[in-house]
Amino acid sequence: MTLVLPPRLTASARTLGDTARRRGMPTVQLPDFDVPEGLGDGGAHLHAGPSFADAVAAALGIAPLEAPADWLARLPAAFTRREIRAVPIREAYGLRRPAFVKSPNDKSIPALVYADGSRLPGPDAVDPGTVVLVSDVIVFAAEYRLYLLDGHVVCGSQYAEGGRLRPAPLPAGALAFGAELLAAAGHTLPSAIVVDAGITDGGQWAVVEANAAWASGCYASDPDRALDVVLRAAGPVAQLSARDSAFVR
Repeated sequence: MTLVLPPRLTASARTLGDTARRRGMPTVQLPDFDVPEGLGDGGAHLHAGPSFADAVAAALGIAPLEAPADWLARLPAAFTRREIRAVPIREAYGLRRPAFVKSPNDKSIPALVYADGSRLPGPDAVDPGTVVLVSDVIVFAAEYRLYLLDGHVVCGSQYAEGGRLRPAPLPAGALAFGAELLAAAGHTLPSAIVVDAGITDGGQWAVVEANAAWASGCYASDPDRALDVVLRAAGPVAQLSARDSAFVR
């Protein structure tokens, strides 16, 4: 088994690569989107951004897992604390109020608060059928990353406080909220995924979003446990479970 890394390494890619090598797992950093013949023959895993994954996953025989595009919009309001809709961007152009708009599973539409729909990327830049998440604007006092594997929170990290990057250990409240979320909605997620959660400025716990573990920064998370999640989240197609087949990107 080999962990494949992209041309440009993030801090998390370096950390997870080092962790893999300590385990005796080979790593390969590809210089571009060209996959050397036979690289995936012994089984490969991936930690990289969505565009790189899209370019190399099939050639490597990797099945990258992610949450459904409308997962956040389908969560009960008790877990989101705000209204969220998954709509084609052509519908979002009609917004006449501020809203937080983002792409569900990549960064093709910048995740921002838009004053109204006219501020979104236009049809000359984006296919009008592209699905976006449109959310009420909410302020998080602190935000946390939860690594989920087989229905359990296996590790995590605070990553922001007051809207600024601030990695720190995961508090007990975040673990409890993650367990509550999994009990209610774990069946709607792949077996390996990252979910970001936070405390609103009103003191309530809420889900921020779901992210593919293979494309997520680990911040102050336990790198060994984070790597376990990444390896499942982007592993060989031959090892894909029937349950996870519905969550392949």
